[in-house]
Amino acid sequence: MQGKLQEIDIRSILQLIELGQRTGELFVEASPSVYWFVFFLNGRIIYASETEGNIARLRDYLHRFKLEAALEEIQIPHKAAVNAPEYNRLWSLLESHKLNPNQGKQILLGMVREVLFDLLSLHHGSFIFEAGSPLAPQLTTFPVTPLLTEIVAQVQEWKKLHPYIQAPNQAPTIVNPLPLQQNLPAPVFKALSEWSDGKTSIRQMGRYLGRDTLAVAKAIYPYVRQGVIQLSEPVLIVEPKPSRPLKPSDKPSHILCIDDSMAIQKTVEFILQNEGYQVTTIGNPLKALGQVFLLNPDMILCDVAMPKLDGYELCAMLRKSSQFRETPMIMLTGKDGFTDRIKARMAGANEFLSKPFAEKELLTIVESYVGPPPKRGGGE
Repeated sequence: MQGKLQEIDIRSILQLIELGQRTGELFVEASPSVYWFVFFLNGRIIYASETEGNIARLRDYLHRFKLEAALEEIQIPHKAAVNAPEYNRLWSLLESHKLNPNQGKQILLGMVREVLFDLLSLHHGSFIFEAGSPLAPQLTTFPVTPLLTEIVAQVQEWKKLHPYIQAPNQAPTIVNPLPLQQNLPAPVFKALSEWSDGKTSIRQMGRYLGRDTLAVAKAIYPYVRQGVIQLSEPVLIVEPKPSRPLKPSDKPSHILCIDDSMAIQKTVEFILQNEGYQVTTIGNPLKALGQVFLLNPDMILCDVAMPKLDGYELCAMLRKSSQFRETPMIMLTGKDGFTDRIKARMAGANEFLSKPFAEKELLTIVESYVGPPPKRGGGE
């Protein structure tokens, strides 16, 4: 099942999945850089992730339980789902007893509600439902219909806050604290003052408080109207991209390029070696699969369309290994369609780079994951 949101709305898609008791993943894309995954078991929701599946959101939820530091102490399970890193970390916290099941369920429900709110607010985009094995293990599942009823009502209520409050990721700043100090209980004023820094979003405040975003927005709405609180433009909060510590400046990152085109191999080699990176290129994907464990690169650039073993299959195979579960993998392709991007995401790729690519595009994406080469590190 796939299509455009102009042809069918999200609510209908979710109801069809529930009615058919389907198991698998729903991928919805608003743009190449904004998308969501919703995971189902027999028509019920297991978990829902947002763009990049980054763990900043989980860290916000853990703030409420004063458990943010626990994220740095956990090990990721060997059979982790590559397109659900946040969920993997949540399970690790549960297995290590740093988080109890009730807290885990509260966090999962909050995450699902957030994603459904964003999806039900969408008017344009593309979607695909991929039937398959469920995300495992499952802590709990949520029925679709009651959540839809609840979130649709929230979306309608949110519209009443326009134009003063437009989006959950807007960040408040207190312009005039005196009216707030006079009207709010001291603990509430203290918390609001701490978080109203122009960087903490309305949605984040809800996570910290264990309240839904609409309740927080309604609470600050009168003060936004009066000009006591100002809101910044919506911003996307993401974790830094590198998934492993950056190398010391005197040790160049090792980039492996797997592409059956000699022209692409030479182009990547020329651009990256000139900048100071170590580069290995391999044209045969089967040969690459045999050598990659010995090479142990810091980043992999992989062509999609190759003989005998395509890039999606190769990426999925490597993601099953603990050695490459966190290694940045970028798919290279001459295609740039929605289906191609979803295949790349489901195979475990971090990003999707269309060919032909400019030198600046390649360097930007490589630096964002492994850092600058030695000669840009300050000449230490």
